[in-house]
Amino acid sequence: MNELLSFQSVRQLISDEEIPARLLHYPEEVVQAVYRYGAPVGSIIHHFPQAERLMPFARQRINEYEARGQSCPSGMVFLADELTGGRGRFQRSWHAPSGGLWMTLVMANTLLPESMRLYPLAAGMACCEAIRSYGIDAHLKWVNDVHAAGRKICGVLCESFTSAEFGEEYVLIGVGININNLAFPTELGTTAISMKEILGCDTELADFATRLLAKFSWSFGLLCHDEASRLAADDGSGADLPESLLLAAWREMSDTVGRQVWFGFDVQQQPQYRAEVLGLSSDGGIILRHLESGAEIVEHSGELLYID
Repeated sequence: MNELLSFQSVRQLISDEEIPARLLHYPEEVVQAVYRYGAPVGSIIHHFPQAERLMPFARQRINEYEARGQSCPSGMVFLADELTGGRGRFQRSWHAPSGGLWMTLVMANTLLPESMRLYPLAAGMACCEAIRSYGIDAHLKWVNDVHAAGRKICGVLCESFTSAEFGEEYVLIGVGININNLAFPTELGTTAISMKEILGCDTELADFATRLLAKFSWSFGLLCHDEASRLAADDGSGADLPESLLLAAWREMSDTVGRQVWFGFDVQQQPQYRAEVLGLSSDGGIILRHLESGAEIVEHSGELLYID
């Protein structure tokens, strides 16, 4: 499947039954605006049977466009059937065999810094929605891990990148979802799960990728719509701004609030403190109550490990 697909052809493949249920909560004018903002997702899709890693390839492709005097198309997607050298946070190995979905999405960053912070939450929400659409009871763990049956089914890695020629800023979103793959390394055997283990059958990968891109279009469109709404409503008086539709949707999908957790920037190797999760701040930070000191802390980066 080496042909290039447009977003329009991607969206046409989404089932008619799914769209209304997802949009019932929003006025028609909001839905139309969100779709306009999210339309670049899937502008070009590149597919590879095998790749070492997709993030470096995406950075290379951005610079190649600019070397030719062109801007890289926002929404460009790279998909691989298998990754041989995948890496996650802190250079952790990213197990990416055949049967899963391994993707990098390139978005030109047009958002203000406070909105840009929400890209990871929007990405996790898109993945969680796609998995839930198959009847799986999946939940988000801050920032953007997706869990099902108490185990991790999806991981997301977001990186910013500044192009060499024009100095343009991009956000690269790496996604790994366990779909039809069943074998995991020993260190992941008790913490990872796939859709096939839950559903008891294979999932058509092309159909899942199509649905996932439509979810990304919605999530990123919602992020842009939120920023536009806040800017339009901010008259400098200090009055309350509209609630973020993105964060409201994220909270509904998350099982993080109310949990006791370990927090750390590399929580697997160096957990820093135990806390209770109180909520999510307006800029996507996690609000924690330190269990020893009782202090309230807002963290904007790092990881959580559930205790209970």
